[in-house]
Amino acid sequence: MRDNRTMPAVPWRHHQRRHFVSGRNFGATLVAAASLVLSATPVWAATTTLGIAGARFTLNGRPAFLYGISYYGGLGAPTNLVSRDLEDLQRSGFNWLRVWATWSGFSNDVAAVDALGNGREPYLTRLKQLVADCDRRGLVVDVTLSRGDGRNGSPALPTFAAHQQAVSTLVAALKPWHNWYLDLANERNIRDARFASIAEISQLVTRAHTLDPELRVTASHGGDLNREELAEYLLTARVDFIAPHRPRDAGSAAQTEARTREYLAWMQTLGRVVPVHYQEPMRRGYADWNPGTDDFATDLRGAIAGGAAGWCFHNGSQRTGKRELPRRSFDLRNLRLFAQLDAVERQAIAQMQPVAVSAAGAEK
Repeated sequence: MRDNRTMPAVPWRHHQRRHFVSGRNFGATLVAAASLVLSATPVWAATTTLGIAGARFTLNGRPAFLYGISYYGGLGAPTNLVSRDLEDLQRSGFNWLRVWATWSGFSNDVAAVDALGNGREPYLTRLKQLVADCDRRGLVVDVTLSRGDGRNGSPALPTFAAHQQAVSTLVAALKPWHNWYLDLANERNIRDARFASIAEISQLVTRAHTLDPELRVTASHGGDLNREELAEYLLTARVDFIAPHRPRDAGSAAQTEARTREYLAWMQTLGRVVPVHYQEPMRRGYADWNPGTDDFATDLRGAIAGGAAGWCFHNGSQRTGKRELPRRSFDLRNLRLFAQLDAVERQAIAQMQPVAVSAAGAEK
C-alpha cells in the first residue's frame, strides 16, 4: 500500500535536511549520499496520494471531487510560467491538470517519449519536475498518451510495442509520486491514428498495474458510451475509471447529469462501479458553436449532480483564428495558460469556483 502520510506543501529547499555525522560514520555516509545523488528516486516522502473508493476519487484517503484544467503542452512551458499557472489554477479552485506525454503541435514537439516509447529529454525530466511540483502543492496530474495526434494524422506511438514501452517508461520515471494517473490512449475508440483496441488496452492496463499496482489508469473514449462499450472498459480492459469525452454541441451540457446517472446505473447491473471522470468536455475555439459561461457552469453542475467524480475545464487553440491564436494549453512556449484565456473563460472560471469548492467540501 502507498504511504498516505502527508507533508506540508512547502518550497523545495524545506525538504532538504542537514545531517551531522561523526568521523567513524563519515565513510558510510559518503557512500549513502553518493547513492542518493545517483538515484533518480527523490529522498522526500510523497505528499499527495490519489486513490479510488467506489465511484469516488480520494486524495490522501479522503473523498475528493477532481476539478481540473487542460494543460496539454505544459512540458514545453518555461519553468517560471508553469509556476505562475499553478498558482493561478490553485487560486481558482482547481486541484488537477491534464498534460500530454506525447504532445506535438505547431511545429513544437514536446513529447516525453519518442516513437519507440523510450524517454525523450529534456521533456521526460520536465514531466517529473511538473509531477513533483504538483505533488508538493496537493495537485493531481493526468498524464496522457496517444497512439496518434488524430487531427494531423502523424502517429506518436506507431506500434503497439512502442505503446507498451511508453507505459513502462512513464511508470518507471514517475513511480516515486502517487499524485498522478495515466490515460493509456486518448480517445482510443476513434478509427484513425488514435485507435487502440480493447484487447490492447487490456494488455496495457495489466502492464501498468504490474509495474505499479497502486497506479490508477484509464483509456479515454471519444463520445458517449453505450452499455456494451462500458462493459468492455469495465470487465475486459479493467480500467480503474472511465473517461468519456462528451459531445460538444449546444445541448450537451443539459444532458450531462442524466448521462452520468445512466453510466452509474449500468455499472450497478454490470457488478463493477468505478468513477466517471469528464477529463475533456466542451471548449471554446473547437467549432462554430462556442460554449458560454453558463454552458460551462451547467456542465459542471450536471456532472456533480449526476454523481461524476471529476470534471475538466477544457481549452485549446482557436481553430478559426489567425495561426489558431490563442492556442491556450496547446502551445505554452511563450505565453502561459492564464494569459491566453479569453473573457468568457475567465468569467466561467470565476463563476464555477464556488461550485467546485462546494463539491469538494461536500466530499469531506
